[in-house]
Amino acid sequence: MEPPPAAAAAENSKLRHVEKDVLIPQIMRDRAKELCSDKVQAFTKCCQETGLLMVVKCRQENTALKDCLVGYYSDPLFYEECKTEYLKQREEYRATGIKKKRQKLTSNV
Repeated sequence: MEPPPAAAAAENSKLRHVEKDVLIPQIMRDRAKELCSDKVQAFTKCCQETGLLMVVKCRQENTALKDCLVGYYSDPLFYEECKTEYLKQREEYRATGIKKKRQKLTSNV
């Protein structure tokens, strides 16, 4: 006997500890890096140009990058978007058995 559709939907939206604390934050990091790609590139370029002095010379770029990333990490709506994306991926995997690869933006960070 199958559970009612409402119970099945509730079961499918439950998250395990590893999903909440590891997998969804990983999606958040990847998406935030994509959304802050201009700041990632500016910081990377600064680091490559200055070498060992990057700690001192790239503070402005580092601060801009950190502010951009933290803005996304602390946004509850962004978390919910990433959670929804993860739940769709998980549902698709459970239905097909095929894991979908996320296309990552190539960068040096």
